[in-house]
Amino acid sequence: HDRMRQKLALRAQVDAAARQAPVPLPVTTDWSAWRYRPVRASGTFDAAHQVLLDNRLYQGRAGYHVLTPLVTADRRTVLVDRGWVAAGVVRSELPRVPPPAGAVTVAGRINQPPPSFLELAQDTVRGAVWQNLDLGRYSAATGLTVLPVIVEQTAPLAPGDTLVREWPAPDLGVEKHMIYMVQWFAFAALAAGLWVYFTFRRKP
Repeated sequence: HDRMRQKLALRAQVDAAARQAPVPLPVTTDWSAWRYRPVRASGTFDAAHQVLLDNRLYQGRAGYHVLTPLVTADRRTVLVDRGWVAAGVVRSELPRVPPPAGAVTVAGRINQPPPSFLELAQDTVRGAVWQNLDLGRYSAATGLTVLPVIVEQTAPLAPGDTLVREWPAPDLGVEKHMIYMVQWFAFAALAAGLWVYFTFRRKP
């Protein structure tokens, strides 16, 4: 029950963060406190170091998430997940999704890549196509020092931008804990009922 209460408290924290007004990309060492907060990040995109995250599904269709580094006015670099794009008819046909040129202001929310993931193959990076996002690996491959978070873009920057940006709510497992709790109470009630039945039933 304590674990479920912790999950409910975290869900409340996430919901409260999402309702906050957008703020400029913060300068902080505690990014966990900013997760899911709406932000604005101003700067220019570094198109040369854009990568595509492979095997991302949207409504059952395979595609990519487009991640492009944004160099901010104060010379920090943050990866922006610009959205989802469908894969081509053949694997060798990569989508053309260049970022806007010049100064931009990205509206989005702060998120953190998963701390761990399962890789079944050693060849997980093929040019601009990556299977998973590891910020340390990305920095080593590109020579860029990036912030330990990503910005999930929530609004287009230019006409004709067809990238999909339906960011899901975080799965905190609250529903699973509630199901477990209901099952536990049901088993407890069943055990109590059987104990009463077998203890007090009248012998023939």
